[in-house]
Amino acid sequence: MPKLQAPKITPFLWFDSEAEAAANLYCSIFDDSRITNVARAGEKVMSVTFELGGQRLMALNGGPHYKLTPAFSLLVSVESQAELDRTWEALLAGGGEPTRCGWLVDRYGLSWQVIPTALPRLMSDPDPGRASRAVQAMMGMSKLDIDGLERAANGG
Repeated sequence: MPKLQAPKITPFLWFDSEAEAAANLYCSIFDDSRITNVARAGEKVMSVTFELGGQRLMALNGGPHYKLTPAFSLLVSVESQAELDRTWEALLAGGGEPTRCGWLVDRYGLSWQVIPTALPRLMSDPDPGRASRAVQAMMGMSKLDIDGLERAANGG
């Protein structure tokens, strides 16, 4: 059976009533981000379509019926500790909560993974000891520390 051409896939986020505020915050944090559409019913915002780093997302003000959970998260891949720190703090601002292993929940309830590009490289190291030590170090961290991950992988 021939494969169908995949349509553009857009993550769809359900908020109680904070869709526009959340989209504005996210767009303020990431380069190449913008609000592309705000759909209203009278004065009430119903949905917001936006792009983060060129990835299209949609946020709905759907009411209190459903809540965001860590079962869905957005992964942000960062190159440096400075970029990781800046992203981490911006997403936590205003009431977010850090969790474990590079994960956090922002003030709107959306889960994020702020992951340095070094982590997948370390976790897939051909030396199983290095990979295991990097994973063990990650498991003990909230916000990830690139130098700490590297030191652990090296046995330090």
